Amino acid sequence: MAVTKNISFSFLEFDNADELPASDRELILTAVSAAGLAYAPYSKFRVGAAVRLESGKIVHGSNVENAAFPSGLCAERTALAAAVSNFPDDRPLAIAITAIAENGDIAESVSPCGNCRQVIAEEETRRGSQIRIILYMKNKIRVIESISLLLPLQFNMNNLRLDPPSR
Repeated sequence: MAVTKNISFSFLEFDNADELPASDRELILTAVSAAGLAYAPYSKFRVGAAVRLESGKIVHGSNVENAAFPSGLCAERTALAAAVSNFPDDRPLAIAITAIAENGDIAESVSPCGNCRQVIAEEETRRGSQIRIILYMKNKIRVIESISLLLPLQFNMNNLRLDPPSR
């Protein structure tokens, strides 16, 4: 017999960045700056991400579009790839994400795409710790404690491990 199950989650929502700790505000400012560096000639939607590492270092990334659309890269993935590549022993603690709309304003809505959620989930699983996600939007800021809240029932490296056959 089928049983209906529900998945829900809670997050913090702020109206103003001044309500956040200074370290989160710094991460948001870095993400906004990174969004300004995006190469987005097709969508005109410039996304920036900034990752705070355990050492306190901040690594940023921006989206890079391409005429062959699947070849583009998201800001979240460029930031995490830079962090992992350049600071392999420095664990990511938080990622701030924002976008600048075509009119030049901070976008009213932003959230990691499915591919980015999977990449963030992989990093959480690999490191065995959560990464706080800070979504900075025009009229609000959302703080989510872990990607597992945005990507429930996720596929990860543990799904690839097979039990050895019994003899």
